Amino acid sequence: MASLQRLFPSWSTLERALLQGLGLQQRLAPALAIQAPVDFPQSEAESRDKDQSDSPSFLESIFWMAVPKKRRTIEVNRCRRRDVRKLEKVKNNIEVCQDCGNLKLKHVLCAFCYQKVAQETALVRAQIQAQEGRPLNTPPMETVILYKEEKATEAHEGKRIIERNRKRPSWFTIDS
Repeated sequence: MASLQRLFPSWSTLERALLQGLGLQQRLAPALAIQAPVDFPQSEAESRDKDQSDSPSFLESIFWMAVPKKRRTIEVNRCRRRDVRKLEKVKNNIEVCQDCGNLKLKHVLCAFCYQKVAQETALVRAQIQAQEGRPLNTPPMETVILYKEEKATEAHEGKRIIERNRKRPSWFTIDS
């Protein structure tokens, strides 16, 4: 091994010698030239002195970041997690919907009933589009929806009348 080190002082020269011996020479290609300060090899004494004077490395500085000084006890952790302010609030304003029987908040439309209203509204809009033969726009006049067994009155004159061939839903009341 010592004789190899005398013959080939670096790995690159050894590699070049082996490639030449096998007939596989490295082709020279253009290299990227960068203007930067040149680092000269230093003796071991200089490198030891420099290592001691340098600031700590990046990984060494991470270990000194924010760390708690004392461990939190189990009691403190449980008190923090089970604090009264974090518990679910008891709701006293829940009632049963009179139309469908599902639970709902007071003074709020039931979600199940709202779906029925949305479906009925979509059907009415589709009927208006079919009646007018164009996309639904804001009408210049008031719209009246008449269900089965309802008839137009004098108050409905001059208004757009939409007739639905079904019974009036219980949630859709007539304002007189």
